[in-house]
Amino acid sequence: MHAVTGASLAHRSEPSLSLFHLLEPEVLANPYTLYHRLQDEDPVHWDVFLHAWVVTRYPDVLHILQRFSATCALSPEHLTAIGVTDLNPIAQTMIRMLLFMDPPAHTRLRAQVSQAFTPARVETLRSHIQDIADELIESVLPAGRMDVIADLADPLPSIVAAELLGLPRSDHRRLKAWSADFAEVLGNWQHNPDRAPRMLRTLDEMSEYFRSAIREHRLHPRNELIDALLTAEYEGERLSEESVIANCILLMVGGQETTPNLIGNGLLSLCSNPDQLQKLREDLSLIPSAVEELLRYESPSQHTTRLAPEDTEISGKLIRKRQSVIAVMGAANRDRERFVDPDRLDISRKDNRHLAFGGGPHYCFGAPLARIEGQIAFSAIVQRFSNLALQPGPLTWRENLGLRGLTSLPVTFRA
Repeated sequence: MHAVTGASLAHRSEPSLSLFHLLEPEVLANPYTLYHRLQDEDPVHWDVFLHAWVVTRYPDVLHILQRFSATCALSPEHLTAIGVTDLNPIAQTMIRMLLFMDPPAHTRLRAQVSQAFTPARVETLRSHIQDIADELIESVLPAGRMDVIADLADPLPSIVAAELLGLPRSDHRRLKAWSADFAEVLGNWQHNPDRAPRMLRTLDEMSEYFRSAIREHRLHPRNELIDALLTAEYEGERLSEESVIANCILLMVGGQETTPNLIGNGLLSLCSNPDQLQKLREDLSLIPSAVEELLRYESPSQHTTRLAPEDTEISGKLIRKRQSVIAVMGAANRDRERFVDPDRLDISRKDNRHLAFGGGPHYCFGAPLARIEGQIAFSAIVQRFSNLALQPGPLTWRENLGLRGLTSLPVTFRA
């Protein structure tokens, strides 16, 4: 049987399978029904609305993460060609980011930056992260209620990210606001043109902020992440100031836009599965295993885009060179052929090689830090709160389709 291409499928692609339905609140609230349909009916699906292949089965997603090209950011030249020159400054920034680089440039720059995130080095931060978490929780104990997102999930990784970059802790709220804005560019494929002026203003403000921080670090090096970028070399040359700024923005966004989703999604999952919450209370040694299961069950990062490096056949579909492919990690982590009973939360799950942090050369180098922040947050919650309950009312999911998270999560408890 001959492989078929996206062009030959376009006229008969099933519209009800499009990821575009994630724009519908009820689908966004529970995307897994759509994901299972894709896996069962068309696991390598040509999405006519997104003009991209959508891949949902675990082995195919892993293959794409390991082998396909990450140079998928739109270039200024492409934006000019389609008449969207206003967004060129954003494109100029994105093409300088590690996230959109391939080897060898990616390999060398990543090696420099990853030194700050080795498991051993991050482990030395555990007690300090614990202190930050304790401080945040102490502030809400008297009230007996909290918004998990605003009071813990957002500020904890935001403060840690600021300190790792070598920025004033007092700036963490401003950094978080910028990060949420820029994450909309990284996580969405339905960019709202009405948001363009705000995005450009945010980019200007961030760039000037980091330019000032770079001047300070050049005068007074402190062996922090900004210093690692300033001393990184590629082919014997240091990064340009614009490249340092672009990757500072990436590190800031990466540190502040995924861990809050892990904490918020994870606590919602535990409250929705009280047997698993009680199991965790009774055995705190399950904390690391629980974090891995919560990452799998409601992945903070749902999908990423890659480009086919050459004509490639997957599951009988011919993906042409440079065609876009959306690898849906959130679907792969619920693949019935990979995980036993994948729609059931099991905090003691043994076989749990999830793809929440991606895979291949772009595996999230912040994963050790995210894991420790998650472990500390959940440990603190189950030890210091009893009678934990969700407050009544509808849940609102962020409109950032690539980064799955809640806008708020009000809970009550007894200290």
